[in-house]
Amino acid sequence: MNKIFAQGDVNLKAAAGTRVLPGGEANCSPCCSRRGACLSVFLLLLLATLATLIILVVIFGLPSRTSGAQACVTLTNRTGFLCHDQRSCIPASRVCDGLRTCPHGDDEDESLCQDVPQSLPSFLLAHCGDRASWIYSDQKCDGINNCGDCSDELSPVTACPPCDPGWWHCSPTVFQYCSCIPRTLCQDHVQHCSDWSDEYSCPGP
Repeated sequence: MNKIFAQGDVNLKAAAGTRVLPGGEANCSPCCSRRGACLSVFLLLLLATLATLIILVVIFGLPSRTSGAQACVTLTNRTGFLCHDQRSCIPASRVCDGLRTCPHGDDEDESLCQDVPQSLPSFLLAHCGDRASWIYSDQKCDGINNCGDCSDELSPVTACPPCDPGWWHCSPTVFQYCSCIPRTLCQDHVQHCSDWSDEYSCPGP
């Protein structure tokens, strides 16, 4: 009779999830304690990682957004600045001009504009014949004398393509232009070309 009850006790303990040793003695499984230890170690590692990240941010600050600046091509086929929304491409010359052009205003970020031109990404800049002078890269080869010495429009500093269809090729008398004038100035009864071709040869816009 005693053997039957002992066997029943063993079976009940086994069904309850306790570990039964060969001699019939029950022993608590160490699984629960091991799981608890593993979970504790994982949480400690996670907290240590977060603490390390916070310390690094405090010491070095957040990463500069300027370092991630990306170039793009505008609808007028000019060098542009890709806004942080990854969709808007604004002309290079609209960066750090005091007006927020990007949807979130990132073209006027302090990290980008704090020390122009040194703080600007190189793709936004173009140098003039005088290396101390610079212009925005989308102002190069646009027909306008942005450098003041036409080095942004003429060789040997810049190899610009011929005048666009909307321009007339001549030697301008106006300081604003270098080798072409807008056709909108043709036949306006004012001399803009040294040979008067804007009044006698240019068919106008």
